[in-house]
Amino acid sequence: MTLTLDDQVQATLRELGIDDENSGGFAGTWSALEGTRIESINPATGKTLAAVWLPGGDTYEKVVASSAAAYEEWRTWTAPARGEVVRQLCDELRKHKDALGHLVSLEVGKVLSEGLGEVQEMIDMGDLAVGMSRQLYGKTMHSERPLHRMYEQWHPLGPVGIITAFNFPVAVWAWNAMVAAVCGDSMIWKPSHLAPLTAIAVTKIGERVLAANDAPPIFNMLLGGRKEVGERMTADRRLPLISATGSTRMGKAVGQAVADRFGRALLELGGNNAIVVMDDADLDLALRAVLFGAVGTAGQRCTSTRRLLLQRGIAAEFKARLMEAYGSVRIGDPSDPKTLMGPLIDQSAVDNMMAALVRIQSEGGVILTGGKTIEGPGFFVQPTLVEANAAMPVTCEETFAPILYTFEFDTLDEAIEVHNSVPQGLSSAIFTLNMRHAERFLSAAGSDCGIANVNIGTSGAEIGGAFGGEKETGGGREAGSDSWKIYMRRQTCTLNWGEELPLAQGVEFEV
Repeated sequence: MTLTLDDQVQATLRELGIDDENSGGFAGTWSALEGTRIESINPATGKTLAAVWLPGGDTYEKVVASSAAAYEEWRTWTAPARGEVVRQLCDELRKHKDALGHLVSLEVGKVLSEGLGEVQEMIDMGDLAVGMSRQLYGKTMHSERPLHRMYEQWHPLGPVGIITAFNFPVAVWAWNAMVAAVCGDSMIWKPSHLAPLTAIAVTKIGERVLAANDAPPIFNMLLGGRKEVGERMTADRRLPLISATGSTRMGKAVGQAVADRFGRALLELGGNNAIVVMDDADLDLALRAVLFGAVGTAGQRCTSTRRLLLQRGIAAEFKARLMEAYGSVRIGDPSDPKTLMGPLIDQSAVDNMMAALVRIQSEGGVILTGGKTIEGPGFFVQPTLVEANAAMPVTCEETFAPILYTFEFDTLDEAIEVHNSVPQGLSSAIFTLNMRHAERFLSAAGSDCGIANVNIGTSGAEIGGAFGGEKETGGGREAGSDSWKIYMRRQTCTLNWGEELPLAQGVEFEV
């Protein structure tokens, strides 16, 4: 592998163990496909941070074979022993948190606090997984047959394919990898081609931890495109689970391909998240939540707030306050602590946002503030606030950019109907001080999303709960709660310790 380095990033990569002179493959655990040239672009400047080349043979087959062989050994380790390796990985991530957070900020344009927060999320996820390693519980059931015992147990599943998007270049890998590791699985990671450096850095750290523990190479990575890597992974029967994060269109293709071979698909797809603000809400609290949800990460989170439903009594005041807040958002260098919003990921993201704004106006939307690109280097845009109505088809689609649609409503029932009218179902929130309103929103007849919050925004989920959504968001669940179960196979066991062979349901079969 060859890295052509920009001076700005060279010291950071060297701290993480990656540079021109020390960048060879490590025990076959990661690779890029032959002839592939992947450039990492700094979205704040538009300049190349590094160009990655890696010639070789059919590296896909080599990496899958390596992962399959690693699984054969790793599944024989006890779960607490696997957890100890993950604990050490967390320690290494702590040591390199500043450098990794800086690299995330450079490579995908997140403000530095978000870059550091993403690395902290990896660490937190690892800590949670270490605890899981001693809690992979099965149930004991009473048998209807005398002198029989029934119970269930969970076994490792196999090599897991992990496909991640640019907006969380390392955290989403950790959601899957940390849990899969303690469950006894190996894994192959296809990171976004827009963020190869952070993926290489994390994989390199993981390789060092595995080597220190004489553990098999369970953390594998393949750089490459959709056809060269993604489609081969989804069709590969050796990978019993594919966890894919991305667009709904991508998820449909992945889901169909995996279903055709009777594999498992864990899909985290599009979001079109809404915040409902009632007349009785704490407006100061709501304003902060809406601003972060809509503007944070330049609107490039699956949980970003894209729709704002305002009860008429506070609608005018809240929109005025929100427009003022939008005007005060500092946009610029993500490494500057005062910056609140960095750039979009690339020029195509800018073009998509501008095309969406043209469509919004053609469908009757009114731009209240923002809506323009920002002159100069990089892919910067103004966060945009739009006065919309529920009849606009564009509001039912996800535009991965800082566009926030505002609606007005009279009753909570009306708000819930509008809220649930979109195809996506990821994250939702209501701001109210009325217990009945809150409970109505959280009830079975309320929000239809996988995540429903009261008096906090849609963005920024904690790792302790299961993360994921319904409808076109894919139905997957990652991170906390019992999400570990998708990375394992359930086995129901019945043990007869008597001398007779009674059959269930009273069936008699005597020879």
